[in-house]
Amino acid sequence: MAEQPAVVGGVDTHTDFHQAAVIDSVGRHLATAPFPTTPDGYRRLLEWLHSHGDLMAVGVEGTGAYGSELSRFLLANQVTVIDVDRPDRRARRSNGKSDPVDAYAAATAVLSGRASGQPKTRDGIVEAIRSLRVVRRSAIKSRTQTINQIRTLIVSAPAQVRERLRGLATYELIKQLARSRPGTDLADPSCAVKTALRRLARRYQHLTEEIAEADADLEPLVAQAAPSLVELVGIGTETAAQLLITAGDNPDRLRSEASFAHLCGAAPIAASSGRTHRHRLNRGGDRQANRALHTIALVRMRYDPRTRHYVARRTAEGMSKKDIFRCLKRFIAREVYKHLTSANTRQQPLPQTP
Repeated sequence: MAEQPAVVGGVDTHTDFHQAAVIDSVGRHLATAPFPTTPDGYRRLLEWLHSHGDLMAVGVEGTGAYGSELSRFLLANQVTVIDVDRPDRRARRSNGKSDPVDAYAAATAVLSGRASGQPKTRDGIVEAIRSLRVVRRSAIKSRTQTINQIRTLIVSAPAQVRERLRGLATYELIKQLARSRPGTDLADPSCAVKTALRRLARRYQHLTEEIAEADADLEPLVAQAAPSLVELVGIGTETAAQLLITAGDNPDRLRSEASFAHLCGAAPIAASSGRTHRHRLNRGGDRQANRALHTIALVRMRYDPRTRHYVARRTAEGMSKKDIFRCLKRFIAREVYKHLTSANTRQQPLPQTP
């Protein structure tokens, strides 16, 4: 029996269908075909890939979005999956843009070694944390928008309404507005604005309850996923959850603490020229993870004696505040990485609902 040729697959992912392509070990285009985004479609796609030879790996574009379920299916069937970024604009201008072209480009990126990233598995407790956190973040954003709308209405409200609410703290303001009785004559501007304020206040209270429920759900999950992480100075449930999401359910895919720092946008970028030798802030990477590191650094600068001593020493040496923050975030990323990789989040079962 003749030995099967080695092939590499590529998939351009979409909402309703995925475009798959196959190339051989020297990069020749063999075939391309679309498959529906259903369990049967995933099975047929895998069988089609295997029919062309010995499948070495599959490059999937968008493993964190449209291609997440396909990636899980392929990994469950012992297929090596490589996370592929979409082609840059220069490549698209020279090669054109179509689904088959993008699928072949994904396979070529894997074969050439340009794409080598291991995707997140998204099948453990960290994925559960990510889903719950989506609700919490949207509730916080909506609550902020609500209080801003309340204060804007108060500014333009009639004097009798504005003067009664002027200077109240947020808690007292919401409490007073939520229990107010504005009346029924909505044609009166004063009555209408009171009605609008009461409805916004009650929306604010509802969102606050929703955030509290999300916090109650997230706290035990985060503590279970990385118990040693939340014990570090300056790291709470929210920042720990974000760092866990950034690393994923399989943090072992990150080859070193330097790669984690780069992923968080905390790796130093050389900015030297002539006689000047310095580094600057990294404005790439996961900005939400960078924000979490920034929050941790702020807390430690205020409450951690070791950090306060470090800041005082570096300030006396003439280092700028931005550079001090850069160094602190790099150190925190190194510390966090050790606890993330020792947490073994993939092996931890989700807590059972009583």
